[in-house]
Amino acid sequence: MIPLRDENPTELTPFVTVLLIALNLVAWFMLQGAGMPEQLEASVWAFGTIPCEVTAACATEGLGRGGVLTSMFMHGGWGHLLGNMVFFWVFGNNIEDSMGHLRYLVFYLICGVAAALAHIYVSPLSPIPAVGASGAISGIMGAYILLYPRVQVQTFFPPFFFFHIPAFLFLGYWFFIQLSMGVTTVGPGAGEQGGVAVWAHVGGFVAGAVLIRPFMKRALVNAKRRGVKLPPSEVARLEW
Repeated sequence: MIPLRDENPTELTPFVTVLLIALNLVAWFMLQGAGMPEQLEASVWAFGTIPCEVTAACATEGLGRGGVLTSMFMHGGWGHLLGNMVFFWVFGNNIEDSMGHLRYLVFYLICGVAAALAHIYVSPLSPIPAVGASGAISGIMGAYILLYPRVQVQTFFPPFFFFHIPAFLFLGYWFFIQLSMGVTTVGPGAGEQGGVAVWAHVGGFVAGAVLIRPFMKRALVNAKRRGVKLPPSEVARLEW
């Protein structure tokens, strides 16, 4: 299922969401060669999260622990990039709208790190690099399901079906799929299913759900839930 939009208008301009999407696109074109095979492979090894490097179980050839941050801006292909950015835009602008710009940036990065650490915990000896913004975006989804569970999400189910579904069903189903894939995997590939680091998704989602309460600004969230527009002076005070 692909989310197209949600029925959840925003008060703040989503500067940070746009900036992060732009950074992902810049990294894709400038560092990853827009998917050109040699440059793509080199970038994944150079900037990805390699669990055995982080745990010092193997020699460091990439960035080591620094890859936990840089991997958030790397992707494995056009589908990987575009899919992540669609989810990010649909759900991210509302979470930014609920905590202000700076808190949101910190929240996003923490969720991305938590996702990477969950993947490393499950696969500490893996020499395979993990890349993608999906761990951090999973954190945004975990936050969204708690703040706005009943908001309707316009959804495309390929190839022909369009329908509206409450956020708690859309995001709950997504999380159930990730968790199901994770718990059915054992052994050396415990962190991955079909090339997807599912435990990173689970870890990011849980981190977002746990952290949303201390990070959100209640005045922004309550106004959104009630459908009330705050005075411009109040918006300016809470925006950052």
